[in-house]
Amino acid sequence: MPDRAVPPETGERSGAVDRAPGHSQSSGGKGAQFIDRVTLHIQAGNGGNGCASVHREKFKPLGGPDGGNGGRGGDVTIEVDANTASLLDYHKRPYRKASGGKQGQGSNKSGANGGDLVLSVPNGTVVKALNGEILADLTGAGTRFVVAQGGHGGLGNAALASARRKAPGFALLGEPGDELDVVLELKTVADVALVGFPSAGKSSLIAAMSAAKPKIADYPFTTLVPNLGVVSAGESVFTVADVPGLIEGASEGKGLGLEFLRHIERASTLVHVLDCATLEPGRDPISDFEVIEAELEAYDTLGDRPLADRPRVIVLNKVDVPEGRDLAEMVRPEFEERGLTVFEISAATHEGLRELGFAMAEMVAAYRASLPAEEATRLVIRPVPVGGPEFEVRLLGDGSFLITGEKPQRWLRQTDFSNDEAVGYLADRLARLGVEEKLAEAGAESGATVLIGTEEDSIVFDWEPEVLAGADSNMGRRGTDRRLDGR
Repeated sequence: MPDRAVPPETGERSGAVDRAPGHSQSSGGKGAQFIDRVTLHIQAGNGGNGCASVHREKFKPLGGPDGGNGGRGGDVTIEVDANTASLLDYHKRPYRKASGGKQGQGSNKSGANGGDLVLSVPNGTVVKALNGEILADLTGAGTRFVVAQGGHGGLGNAALASARRKAPGFALLGEPGDELDVVLELKTVADVALVGFPSAGKSSLIAAMSAAKPKIADYPFTTLVPNLGVVSAGESVFTVADVPGLIEGASEGKGLGLEFLRHIERASTLVHVLDCATLEPGRDPISDFEVIEAELEAYDTLGDRPLADRPRVIVLNKVDVPEGRDLAEMVRPEFEERGLTVFEISAATHEGLRELGFAMAEMVAAYRASLPAEEATRLVIRPVPVGGPEFEVRLLGDGSFLITGEKPQRWLRQTDFSNDEAVGYLADRLARLGVEEKLAEAGAESGATVLIGTEEDSIVFDWEPEVLAGADSNMGRRGTDRRLDGR
């Protein structure tokens, strides 16, 4: 079929790091960044080329083909690691590549497979495509997801030998591994999420109830990263997340709230921490609660899991201050009229924390009991359609014909276009697939331009239908094909 072949042009690949804005926290005089979203550029290993070799031994001049197959390229796998806390390493080094397979050798020696690359991520990492589509939601230590598969190794000429093609003078090239960009997004895995305005006392509360030691100070946005604490209440053990303070307009990007709202999506219980001793004008527990609820409702249209159905608990904090206790007693009835459970506490003196801890434990236990025996990692599975066409022929506006399909494109990647016999073998495969007949039905004539691949990335042929493909008798000496003589 082919009269000439033009290999595709190669080009440089570029990408940009999606940097998480301004998440930094000083610790011990050294800057430590918390990164919870990053764009990762991934490339699996390429398959090794097959080997074209003929066995040579004394007194056996025609020993036959003995070229081995190429090795398979390494996969890129993302795995949840309990010892990994953030995505900082991928923020610094966003390009990751697995090793390729080795080329086959003579004496029927197959090339070595490439090593798989395992990328460790924190528990609760979501893998997304650049368009926002979720590919995997990874929860639970040891959970793995193969994000990019290595290329298959090319067949050596020993595997390509047939009754008519007894000594192929070519081998197939290895296939390239998957190459793609994905977004890694961390969503904190916690049972309870503390939400509220900046300086409402969330960090103090989690420090008082657990061994967590968050940075605490009396100014807005003291908490710049989510903090996790493990809380024990009787025999129950659960985790609590201190989410950086929300303000009005957080769901639209104001303050730090939008960057961290995703960290409360996995929590089964939301705890509103309300400041009863604030000196800011226009602030009170009821208005603070309504503002935060409005932001959570607005975020429901953006997030993956709605927050409206999560049980709420109201915590009226700072009752150790006389004015704070008076205000808490004043607003408590209104919250209870809305059907909400209310606790009056002081993170400073630990007043009311025991009762709050047991209430949290009861709500977490109820949620856990409602879950199936084992919550599996959410993977997106797209089965390949069965029974569909293996290829399609389409007439383009310039009069050329475009052949698309997984098989033809895969065969192109395996073909060494510097070897005429390999090109002839490609023509045989395409003919057996029925490409010749479909081109004739589409109106192609001798000399028509035929592209295989996509309009943007294809290999171009001149079609000569009078040259019968599939006829092994047309082969010339090793590495040549009479059908391509005089190109």
